[in-house]
Amino acid sequence: MLDNWLKLRRVFLLRKCAGLTAEQLKTASVEPSNLTLLGLLRHMTEVERWWFREKFLHENLPELHITEEYEDGDFDLVADADAEADYAAFLAETAACDAAVADIDLDELADDPRAPTGKVSLRWIYIHLLEEYAQHTGHADLIRERIDGATGA
Repeated sequence: MLDNWLKLRRVFLLRKCAGLTAEQLKTASVEPSNLTLLGLLRHMTEVERWWFREKFLHENLPELHITEEYEDGDFDLVADADAEADYAAFLAETAACDAAVADIDLDELADDPRAPTGKVSLRWIYIHLLEEYAQHTGHADLIRERIDGATGA
C-alpha cells in the first residue's frame, strides 16, 4: 500500500510538470522564492536517493545537484539545468529506489542519529517521503496555476 501511494504521489508531481517548456519548468513561483517545478523534481530525486539508497541501504552515491557551494543546488541551479535530463534522472532514480527496497521488510531498521531511537524503519521512510511529496505537490499546484492556470492532479 505504501509503495502504491508513493508511486501515485510521483505521478501527481509529474502531472504538474507535464506539457510545459523547459523555461516554464524553470519559472519561479514568486519573488524572492527560487521555487520552481524543475527544482521540485530535482529535489525529490535527491530526497528519494538519500533516504532509500544512501541512508537506508548505505550506498555511497555522488550528489546529483548539491555542491559544497550550493547546498540547495537542486533548487538554486536550475537556470542552466537540462529539464529533459532531470526528468530522466527522476525516472531512473525512482526506479532504482523501488528496486533497491522491493524485497525488504517495512520494519527493517537503519541507523539515524537524529531519530529519537537512533533508528528509522523502512516504513517510516515511506511515510516521510509521502509527507514530503504531499508538501511539494501542494507547492507544485500553486506554481503550475501561476504559469498557465492549470489546476488539479
